[in-house]
Amino acid sequence: MRLVVCPTPIGNLEDVTLRVLSALREADVVACEDTRRSRKLLDRYGVNAKLVSYHEHNEQQRSRELVERMKAGETVALVSDAGMPLVSDPGFVLVRACVSAGLAVEVLPGPSAAIAALVASALPAERWRFAGFLPRKKGDLRRVLSEGGGTLVAFESPRRIPATLSLLAQIDPERQVAVCRELTKIHEEVVRGGAAELAERYFGAAPKGEVVLVLGPSAADRSEGRGEAGADGSGRPAGLEQVRRLVESGAKPRVAAGAVAELTGGSANALYRALTG
Repeated sequence: MRLVVCPTPIGNLEDVTLRVLSALREADVVACEDTRRSRKLLDRYGVNAKLVSYHEHNEQQRSRELVERMKAGETVALVSDAGMPLVSDPGFVLVRACVSAGLAVEVLPGPSAAIAALVASALPAERWRFAGFLPRKKGDLRRVLSEGGGTLVAFESPRRIPATLSLLAQIDPERQVAVCRELTKIHEEVVRGGAAELAERYFGAAPKGEVVLVLGPSAADRSEGRGEAGADGSGRPAGLEQVRRLVESGAKPRVAAGAVAELTGGSANALYRALTG
C-alpha cells in the first residue's frame, strides 16, 4: 500500500519519536539495514514487527520484492542503523522504485547526525551543504575541502580525521572547524577551533567513535562575504562591530576576535588587525 521512511536514533534510544514507533507497530514488514541492530530498538519499546534485511548488497532484489508486497496491499517501514534512511544510508533504490510504481511514500521526521552536528558546531547555519562521507583520494578530498558554498557538514572515519585536518590546515589554516564525536551518546564531545589548531590537536591521536566534521565558510566564502552576508560593504571583515563591543565590555582583543570568528566563520586574524590597525 505504501512505504514509510522511519528515522531512528543516532545514539540515544530515547530519541525515537512516537510516530516512528507507531509506524513500526503498524507496518506489515520492517526493512532494516541490520536486523540485529534494529531488533534492539524494537525490543526496547515492545515492538513485535517482522523484519527483513535491506542493505547495500541486496537493495535491487529486495526493492523488487518489497514493491510487490506493497502492490498487494502491505505497508512497509524502512529504517537504517541510525538516523534518516537514504542520507548516506541505503534506501534510495527502494524509494525510487516506489515512486516509479505509483506507490505512496511517507517520510517521518526524526534524528539526524548532520543537523545535530551543524547546530552543535556553533558555525553559520544560514547556508550549508552536506557532503556525505568525504572522499578518500587526496585530490578529490582537496577539491571538496576547497569548495565554497557555506558551511560544510560531512561524515568522516575517525582514523582519517588527523590526515583530513592536516590537509585542511594546508589549504585554509584559519577555517573554523568542529569535530563532533559520539553525538547523543555517553561520550559525546564537540571540539571547536581553527583548522591549524585542530590539526595539531589530533596529530597522531585519532578520535574514537563516530565523527561528524563541520567546516565553517571557506576562504572563498569569507572573501565574498565582505559586502554580502554579515558585512557592511566597507571592506571591513564581518563581525568587527561585535568584536569592538566585546572589547568595550572588557574582553581582550585577541579573545574577542577569536570568539566572533568562531561564530561567523571569519578570520580571527583579520578581525584583530581591523580592530587594532
